Amino acid sequence: MTVKVTDATFDGVVTSERPVVIDFWAPWCGPCRVVGPVLEEIASELGDQVTIGKVNVDEHPALASRFGIQAIPQLLFFKDGAEKDRLVGAVPKREILKRLENLAG
Repeated sequence: MTVKVTDATFDGVVTSERPVVIDFWAPWCGPCRVVGPVLEEIASELGDQVTIGKVNVDEHPALASRFGIQAIPQLLFFKDGAEKDRLVGAVPKREILKRLENLAG
């Protein structure tokens, strides 16, 4: 399951002890509609091993600005509250999983 992330909940979500992926997206973004189901699959497969959050940039422009998001979809990878990696665009599932494995270390 993915979680909807807001300005108010963002810091609480990314400080999780497990790896966190935050998907910056928008409903009008075609490539975002490709990445969304892939993230749902990963969330289902990995369960409690990972947290996947989604930030709608139209609803939360301050968060997008805070992280310098200028292109979507953009995935930010966090470990212990710190950003460790990011991917821009509709990337394949295997690339997302590879980045998560690197975080799990």
